[in-house]
Amino acid sequence: MRVTLVRHSEVEKEFIGCYNGHNNIGLSENGKNQAKELAKKLDSQEFDAVFCSDLPRAKETLKHSLHVNDAIYTDKLREKSWGRHEGLSFDEIIAKGEIEYIDFLQWIQALDGEPYEEYKQRVKKFFTAYLPSLKKEHILVVTHAGVIRTLLTLKKNISLEEAFKIKIDYGDFIIENI
Repeated sequence: MRVTLVRHSEVEKEFIGCYNGHNNIGLSENGKNQAKELAKKLDSQEFDAVFCSDLPRAKETLKHSLHVNDAIYTDKLREKSWGRHEGLSFDEIIAKGEIEYIDFLQWIQALDGEPYEEYKQRVKKFFTAYLPSLKKEHILVVTHAGVIRTLLTLKKNISLEEAFKIKIDYGDFIIENI
């Protein structure tokens, strides 16, 4: 099964570089333009199924594509919830003085919201159990960078820290065999 993974387009400026999680934020003007360009690329391909995060930034990314009519929107493709840290940058969280950065995994686990292991299992179940059960050949998934990177940790057997070093720009897509 081949999966085309799309990171949503650029978000509103004040949310770039923040832990956005489940925040209902939209796309910047640049992000809207990225989405239109992305739609041209996606529309030249055929997909047997289309899934999209139910958050506005992902939905807006898919909006201009012909595939929008086939999309199934799901909370299973949401970014990790960061709880009270949502919408804050690393520097803003550090400035509060509540959490100290020791190492990458400790930091991810110390932040509020959805426990990382639960998030990882949610991503794993969607991509390694649910999608294969559909018996489709080529699937489009519009989601978030964290979901894509978490999937890469599972697929490539790399650490989360290594996965987060992989550059995935807004509006980028990668194709993976699952």
